[in-house]
Amino acid sequence: PSLRAHIRLCGQGQCCTNVISIDFSVKRKMRLSQALALVTAAAASGAAAAFTVGPAFVPAANTALKSAVAETVGEEAVKPKAPQLSRFDRLKAAYKGPQIVKNDEGLDFSYDDFDSAVEATDYAFNRNDVVKGTVVQYDNGGCIVDIGAKASAFLPTAEASLIMNQGDDIEDLINVDEERNFQIISEEDENGQLLVSVRRIQYREAWDTVIAKNAEDGVFEATVVGVNRGGAICLVDGLRAFLPGSHLTGQLPTEDLIGQTLPLKFLEVNQEANKLVVSNRRAVVEEQMSDLSRGDIITGIVKALKPYGAFVEVGGMSGLLHISQISYDRIDDLEKVLQPGTQVKCMIIDHDKVNGRIALSTKTLEPEPGDMLRDPKRVFEMAEETAARYHERMEAERKAREEAAKDIVLGLGDSLDDLTSSSDDDSEGSDPLADVSDNLDSLLS
Repeated sequence: PSLRAHIRLCGQGQCCTNVISIDFSVKRKMRLSQALALVTAAAASGAAAAFTVGPAFVPAANTALKSAVAETVGEEAVKPKAPQLSRFDRLKAAYKGPQIVKNDEGLDFSYDDFDSAVEATDYAFNRNDVVKGTVVQYDNGGCIVDIGAKASAFLPTAEASLIMNQGDDIEDLINVDEERNFQIISEEDENGQLLVSVRRIQYREAWDTVIAKNAEDGVFEATVVGVNRGGAICLVDGLRAFLPGSHLTGQLPTEDLIGQTLPLKFLEVNQEANKLVVSNRRAVVEEQMSDLSRGDIITGIVKALKPYGAFVEVGGMSGLLHISQISYDRIDDLEKVLQPGTQVKCMIIDHDKVNGRIALSTKTLEPEPGDMLRDPKRVFEMAEETAARYHERMEAERKAREEAAKDIVLGLGDSLDDLTSSSDDDSEGSDPLADVSDNLDSLLS
């Protein structure tokens, strides 16, 4: 709309008269409120100019009024019109969704009962809780498990089993639709998903089994899965156990040992420190020691020579053949008598079943003293015959010692009887206090 406003400002002496005339176009009408605001602004500008001397300020007032009118007209032109909604848009805005009619006829419970049951149910899933779940499907790097939470849980492949072979995938460890226990190992992520584990449940169960075996102190078998400088690593019910090289009988901890199954016994079980130590020697010795006794003849292989004797391997056990038990004659150089790898026959003269130690002797098998130095082959060929004579001699010596001990005991008994009888005779024949009583009577009289 066009608006022409004329402001005439005149100053006559001490007074000022403001005359404002407004012409409205007949083509378009302006709202009364906008026209009044425009007139008020123009009047204020004219009144302010009236206090300034001279007519030079009258054009400035006209310019300010025209600028205000132009800005108002521009704002009216720029302001967009609200789009007119179609009938479909109006219906769409008024649509409130499908109306569900609740009908609980023929049911044992109502919708209110169901809402109350849902509110009363505890859906809290905390870390380390053990819950029952079902494997739904395989996923990248694991599988999806339904545990009844608001979102399905995820089982990583690394947490699928305690015992995993190299190259095993999730399909080799877990079956779809399998129902089992899972342990929660994380908090909910931004999607409400939890991480679960099977390996940690199996880990606790394995320690319970190991502690029970240790209490029984029995012999069990385990497979070697690795070796190092100190010994070997065995897998006991899924747990890694250390086998020291000093407790490995008959062989060294080399790569050839990997994959072998060995009989073992526990040396140390410490769940808090996660420490598991086993012994192969203790298991072998206990198994074979039960069949060994003093005086038995055994065959072994010389494994090592020391200044004090030779170590002989006997059925996986290591026995000591002391240098004083090799021959009745003096031995100056042990290497001239025995060599590593030599097969020898020995007699067991002592054994320690607890520590698995065996004391051996060859001099008890010598037909003649010094035969081990002169003809060891003859000694080994006649070992059983010589051992039989040795046992007979030992038995005769044992009986002789028992007879001697019996004679000593009988002799001591006779001596005690003589002492007892002599003391009885002395007590019957005389009274040692008789003289003392006579002297007292004489003194009193």
